[in-house]
Amino acid sequence: MNTQEAINQGLKEAFKACFDVDISLEQISLTPTRKEFEGTYTFVVFPFLKISKKAPEDTATALGEYLKEHVSDVADFNVVKGFLNLVLNQQSWIELFNQINSKSILGQLPPNGQKVMVEYSSPNTNKPLHLGHLRNNFLGFSVAQILEANGYQVIKSNLVNDRGIHICKSMLAYQKYGNGETPESSGLKGDHLAGKYYVLFDKEYKKEIQAGTEQGKTKEQAEKEAPLLIEAQEMLRKWEANDPEVVALWKQMNTWVYAGFEQTYKQMGVSFDKYYFESDTYLLGKDIVLEGLEKGVFYKKADGSVWVDLSDEGLDEKLVLRGDGTSVYMTQDMGTADLKYNDFQLDKSVYVVGNEQDYHFDVLFKIMRKLGRPYGDGLHHLSYGMVDLPSGKMKSREGTVVDADDLMQEMIQTAEDHTKELGKIDGFNAEQAAELYEILGMGALKYFLLKVDPKKRMLFNPQESIEFQGNTGPFIQYSHARIKSILRKADQIGVDYKNPDLSAVDSLQESETALIFNLSEFEKKIKLAGEEYSPAVIAQYLFDLAKEYNRFYADVAIFQEEDEALVAFRVALSKLTAETIKKGMSLLGIDVPNRM
Repeated sequence: MNTQEAINQGLKEAFKACFDVDISLEQISLTPTRKEFEGTYTFVVFPFLKISKKAPEDTATALGEYLKEHVSDVADFNVVKGFLNLVLNQQSWIELFNQINSKSILGQLPPNGQKVMVEYSSPNTNKPLHLGHLRNNFLGFSVAQILEANGYQVIKSNLVNDRGIHICKSMLAYQKYGNGETPESSGLKGDHLAGKYYVLFDKEYKKEIQAGTEQGKTKEQAEKEAPLLIEAQEMLRKWEANDPEVVALWKQMNTWVYAGFEQTYKQMGVSFDKYYFESDTYLLGKDIVLEGLEKGVFYKKADGSVWVDLSDEGLDEKLVLRGDGTSVYMTQDMGTADLKYNDFQLDKSVYVVGNEQDYHFDVLFKIMRKLGRPYGDGLHHLSYGMVDLPSGKMKSREGTVVDADDLMQEMIQTAEDHTKELGKIDGFNAEQAAELYEILGMGALKYFLLKVDPKKRMLFNPQESIEFQGNTGPFIQYSHARIKSILRKADQIGVDYKNPDLSAVDSLQESETALIFNLSEFEKKIKLAGEEYSPAVIAQYLFDLAKEYNRFYADVAIFQEEDEALVAFRVALSKLTAETIKKGMSLLGIDVPNRM
């Protein structure tokens, strides 16, 4: 039984002894004591005053006295109104440290027997990934890591939007103006090459619209009747009819784009276990529409279109199949949801998609539950806000959208400039320095995008993100490097910190106990981050842990301490902190350097 469990059991017994009332362990909740008060754990008595029939202070005091007498972990207590603050004894801290330090795998909860799919990225094959995709990919990959740490079997998936009119626009522009250009001949990544022709289509299309309005057409008429758009629509029809020439061009351009995406994903540090393609899934779901009609979940209008009425769920009516029998996005998303379940028998399915799709996913999930799908209750939309940049901070290749490749390279360059300025690369050769710049630049970018609650719109400030002070990735990375330096010194002078004998350690400083307490909270934070699908929980925890370690480092001597047992303990405590930082940062998809 660990310290918290012992206190919880003691409180259960205290209620029986003091107030002759049986309460369950589920009713008992301890919270960390606020820093301005003495203590480690706090028990709030207000919810139990009807049971005790006493004033808050008297209730807390009676419980505190019982715990002090009967629970060996509790050395003392103090009462602030209805808050019972518990002070642990020194030996409990050593035992708590040993419990954490002896774990075979740090930050890994036992398997829970459930499968979850996390779907993220979902790029279009007509253009490169952009700043919004960075937040999406980092969120998706991190949530997958966190759910795996929570004991789930995780499948990371990517539904690629590789068909539709927007894809045909790139293809048509390339066909008309490409002159056989390839990624090799142009020196462009394949996704940037496709993006170049998507931009060119838009430019030429706007010229045609202007020409049409000059001929007296309305703007709407000019847009609909522009020859380029009509050609793109015809190309889409040919693609759907499996026209050999169109399909060959589509395959060729997509091959280039996928090669470009792979380079970007490698730089991002994200990966996928399963790819789905809209070219395979866009016809799915029509059988579900028939099923829904039979079950009375859907209904047909006079024009033959099929709808669902969700007014009883606080929504409205939603089209699920057009009158001409063609699909809408909802049709194929219903089909794809079934496909995923049939492929993997999922218990949960997480969709990482921007908040502009909140309504769509609300409708989709309600439909699948109405249809009685076994996975219906496990559907979750991880909705996130847009990312803004301070104007003028970052260039964009096309002048409108900030390109993911450009932003990552600029972050690595910013890390190089800042690190050189601070002189933190003494003794590094060119290869080691380049690796450090990438670790710092990508760490700064990921941490800054992940430390904010996913639901919030955010402003990404590249310069602020790279600072070595404050709530940044480099601050936490530097803390890790500092500890690794301490461990190297301990190895050099022969400190036995890997299996320290702590029986002689009988007096700990407050900064040491505070650090142990922080380390003991790691698995709770992993659990909370998994429940909330929020990497921000882990990011905040790591920032607090790094701050706590730096306070400990400033407060106590490590190698100047004369007591060898204390030296070994402090180095072991440092090692455990470094391991926790490394594991926590890996949950965010971030590497940590061993030296700086």
